[in-house]
Amino acid sequence: MNKRILLGVCGGIAAYKAAELVRLLRKQGCEVRVVMTAAAREFVAPLTFQALSGHAVHLHLLDAGQEQAMGHIHLARWADAVVVAPASADLLAKLAHGLADDLLSTLLLAADCPVYVAPAMNQAMWAKPATQRNLATLAADGVRVLGPASGEQACGELGLGRMLEPAELCDSLLSDDRDRPLRGARLVVSAGPTREALDPVRFISNRSSGKMGYALAAAAARAGAQVTLVSGPVALPTPPGLERIDVETAADMHAAVMALMGEADIYIGAAAVADYRPSEIAPVKLKKGRGASVIALTQNPDIVADVAALKPKPFVVGFAAETDDLENYARGKLIAKNLDMIAANWIGREDGGFDSDRNALQVYWPGGAASLAMTEKSALAEQLITLIAEHFHAKNSTKSS
Repeated sequence: MNKRILLGVCGGIAAYKAAELVRLLRKQGCEVRVVMTAAAREFVAPLTFQALSGHAVHLHLLDAGQEQAMGHIHLARWADAVVVAPASADLLAKLAHGLADDLLSTLLLAADCPVYVAPAMNQAMWAKPATQRNLATLAADGVRVLGPASGEQACGELGLGRMLEPAELCDSLLSDDRDRPLRGARLVVSAGPTREALDPVRFISNRSSGKMGYALAAAAARAGAQVTLVSGPVALPTPPGLERIDVETAADMHAAVMALMGEADIYIGAAAVADYRPSEIAPVKLKKGRGASVIALTQNPDIVADVAALKPKPFVVGFAAETDDLENYARGKLIAKNLDMIAANWIGREDGGFDSDRNALQVYWPGGAASLAMTEKSALAEQLITLIAEHFHAKNSTKSS
């Protein structure tokens, strides 16, 4: 492949994974050069990367051994792509604000090739507003954010912040055109639950965490789409590189989604929208009575069906979460609602479903189906977005011919 990749390694326990990334890139025919921060050298010795890359590791900003002592300019011009893995919260902050106080941050500022960052940090650091603001800035500047994944961390905590595995990073770096199959497409994702008020205190809702919808929005953005995420109430940070619209009720979500459909090419209805809402909302807190209480309900609009009824309509992907007879229910919704594709998953089982970081999907479309095995929702989202892109382009090709 002969692609020249400059790897920046920051301080963090995930630095050991960067050695495997070098090995995988070399195996694919890439020439790799490595820049390490001072903190990174506390975790992995430079000699490790020298042995794997076949080149001396670059360590210092002012290197008298370099011609004109401008190694950062030379390296920045040499690379076809720069990737920082792991990328610490400190590095992300530096890059977002244009700081340049060591070799890695300086060459990142000087680079005019594609720049990737693979964040790795504690889940609380990842969730901090400052980190999310920095990521949004980087995405707006064209920096491509790979990950992070969710799961157990070295500190023993669980959550987002794990660096993507080296094989995932290698594939992303070597298939930029292939892994951006939605470049230029305008995509809307709805995610999370809705809340339907009973009174000023109580509401009807469901157990949706929004994790799958958010993973899909992030994967679509990485695939090159212009993404708008319409989100119900969730405790999740906004994925980088996209616009987020917060809503609460099914009616709010319906209005927000329909307002976007005039420009949308693809709609993914991953939200767990309440089917019903209370017919009346009490203006004051309802008091507990002595006997049974009856709540009258009114049916909510069916967002995915209304989108699919538009003329012309976007490519519409629905979701179905089922406790039984999954295939029949999913195929029934596919036909009844005139969907292009539906992704169905089991709920009420030991693994996957609501609140979990893992899931599996059965995907159906007119005349076909695919099984996506149990895995992390971030990886599952990548697989589903690839499938959506293939069918979206196939449908458009049929229209044009």
